[in-house]
Amino acid sequence: MPTSYAKHLVTSKDGTSIGYRHIGHGPGLLLLHGGMKSSQDLLKLGESLSETFTVSLPDRRGRGLSGPAGDRFSVQREVEDVQAIVADTGARNIFGLSSCALVALKAAATTPAIQKAALYEPPFSVQRSVPTSWVPQYSRELATGRLAAAAVTAMKGIGVEPIFNKLPRIVAIPFLALIMKMQGDSSEDHVTIRSLVPTQRFDMHIVEEMSDTLEDYRSLSIPVLLLGGDKSPAFLNHALDRMAATLPHIQRKTFQGLGHDGPENDGRPDLIGRELRRFFDGSPLPQSAE
Repeated sequence: MPTSYAKHLVTSKDGTSIGYRHIGHGPGLLLLHGGMKSSQDLLKLGESLSETFTVSLPDRRGRGLSGPAGDRFSVQREVEDVQAIVADTGARNIFGLSSCALVALKAAATTPAIQKAALYEPPFSVQRSVPTSWVPQYSRELATGRLAAAAVTAMKGIGVEPIFNKLPRIVAIPFLALIMKMQGDSSEDHVTIRSLVPTQRFDMHIVEEMSDTLEDYRSLSIPVLLLGGDKSPAFLNHALDRMAATLPHIQRKTFQGLGHDGPENDGRPDLIGRELRRFFDGSPLPQSAE
């Protein structure tokens, strides 16, 4: 973890405050976290890049440092959040993980200042390729305050958390409830699972809203790096295949032995950071054990 970082606030177009952490020196790079996560989950990745880039790590709306998602949430709202940070920092590079890789793609297509985009396993739904049958059960559990059950439903439904794929619900729910209790209350620097579970509905809104819109990006003029791990669910690899066949200026890298959490603190942010540095800066990170 970085020993220190600065905190900044910007105001998005709809008036929502968006907070982000700021570390490093060099050209600006935005790192956007995925669903049921916060900027804290990408701090090790940010640190691995901070000697080369000025790294900005936003808490997406509804999380941590930032204001609420709002009553009229849409992909465009998150794109506007990105644009506010780009205007504040002068960042020209963007990385997005999971559902926020979809946000990063849309932001790159509509924000002239962004010159390169790297996307890790965007859940681009092509003819309903992304599993969503679990969403009604998640919504019911969320509405009745059963947060641990809702989180387990989401994680099993998406299939990107190996531990929860294996554990039966009768074990997984009390296990996660205990973790939530031990974490205590959420704060700016301690964003808890309990506070993040309700935000998954916004990520699924993004998936649904961008479903079958891949053709909209066929003329994207900037370089795009598509990243993924060979341990991730097949629907994510399918999305990368379709994007690679559609976007005009792509590079692609598959990491052996990594899953959907590859860029996060408990994944291999050193490996992801090396590839991002090569793409954004043109120079490799020092070699480390793989």
